[in-house]
Amino acid sequence: MAAGTPLSYSSVRTYLECPLRWKFLYVDKIPEAPRGYFSFGRTIHSVLEELLLPLVTPSARTTAPGLSQRTLDEWKGSSAPEPAGRLWSVEEMLARYRTLWVPDGYLSGDDEARYRRLGEEMLMGFHASLGKHPPHPVAIEAHLEARWNGIPVHGYIDRIDRTPDGGLEVLDYKTSRELRREDAVESDQLTLYQVLVEKNFPDPVERLTLYHLRTLTPLRTPARPQAALENLHERVGVVSDGIRAQAFEPTPGRQCSRCEFKAQCPEFREVPEPERVRLSELVDRFQALRAREGEVERELRATAEALHAEAERLGVHRVPGQHGVALRRRQEHWTFPPEVVGPLLKAHGLVPASVGADGAALRRLIRDPKVDAELRRRIAEAGGRTLQWYWDLEEA
Repeated sequence: MAAGTPLSYSSVRTYLECPLRWKFLYVDKIPEAPRGYFSFGRTIHSVLEELLLPLVTPSARTTAPGLSQRTLDEWKGSSAPEPAGRLWSVEEMLARYRTLWVPDGYLSGDDEARYRRLGEEMLMGFHASLGKHPPHPVAIEAHLEARWNGIPVHGYIDRIDRTPDGGLEVLDYKTSRELRREDAVESDQLTLYQVLVEKNFPDPVERLTLYHLRTLTPLRTPARPQAALENLHERVGVVSDGIRAQAFEPTPGRQCSRCEFKAQCPEFREVPEPERVRLSELVDRFQALRAREGEVERELRATAEALHAEAERLGVHRVPGQHGVALRRRQEHWTFPPEVVGPLLKAHGLVPASVGADGAALRRLIRDPKVDAELRRRIAEAGGRTLQWYWDLEEA
């Protein structure tokens, strides 16, 4: 994936988790090992896409619709028949489920059989719910693209429904074991989908939903406020900037335990056997120097304090040695108590935030002839100065 290529939710999440893993996936194109729960999710999404197509009432778009519809990012499902205008029966749905089944990545035959049974139960429950709460989709598995304040983004959205008030509801199916409403509230995926829908449809997004298929529970939240959109955009910007700068350093963490690229990662790659003896000598030397570094630092600090005491006693700032001259320098630090200065500033119509941690803004105010002289005097009296001495060296 080159710089400027649209970013998806999954690619943003991957980069923020580990930029090097992002490079392995999107630049080097190293395939991930298949996993059963991914295959299961793809199968369920494919069946639901075809099941609900007859119910879609397309809505006007502000941009041209995508040329293809897919079930999951970067995955092509088998070709589906044209919608027949009616909902499948349970038997037809389960027959299609068996046809679309993806068998890759399961731990064993028993593991695959367990997922098959789970999928059947899920789909039958979902089919029954359609009669009780028929949805009004305007798009299924919609591929949407947009430029978000200059950054290209895209996504495959499971479902977009028409709400009773005429707005839009963005839904994302989840097959995970557990799901909480907090997951919907905190979902960056839904936030990005809101942006994509708002930039592609003229109707407002009224709510965002994670639909938990195991319990047939829609976990709904209102559309994100502007602050949440800005927060995500800032992180998407970090990803975009990092990709453009080719910043692909690894970020070790708990996620490493499930990463399949350890053999390619410098954090885990082993030193070749022929190099180990030579490099072990360097490591030992580094360790010895690091131990001495602490001793030297303590001795340096004690010597500087002794020089300071002698310079104070003699009243000098230059102390000559055989090979150089030690120069005594000072660094001053001004502080102004906010509980004193704050009310003074407010009384004169000034902003209390001017009280800086180092007092630099207030010191400029004290020297400003345009400021009331009495105010400057009272602020100056409230201030306090501390000095920090340090030593420089000059060649003899």
